[in-house]
Amino acid sequence: SGGVAEYRASEGKTVDVPYRGSCLNTAQDILGGVRSCCTYVGASKLKELSRRTTFIRVSQQLNEVFSPNTVQG
Repeated sequence: SGGVAEYRASEGKTVDVPYRGSCLNTAQDILGGVRSCCTYVGASKLKELSRRTTFIRVSQQLNEVFSPNTVQG
């Protein structure tokens, strides 16, 4: 369908952020990440995700873009 949707997806980093109101934006961020993931692997439905991917558990990820793990708001 194209175009820019009402969600955005942050990838590869977990951070603590100060409270900013309704959880609607957070839910949209999560859904945006799931949609992005499905697009990457070619899954048109959520139930296809596990068949089209290989999940690998990692014990630690180091990304020092936000140090310490806090975003100033």
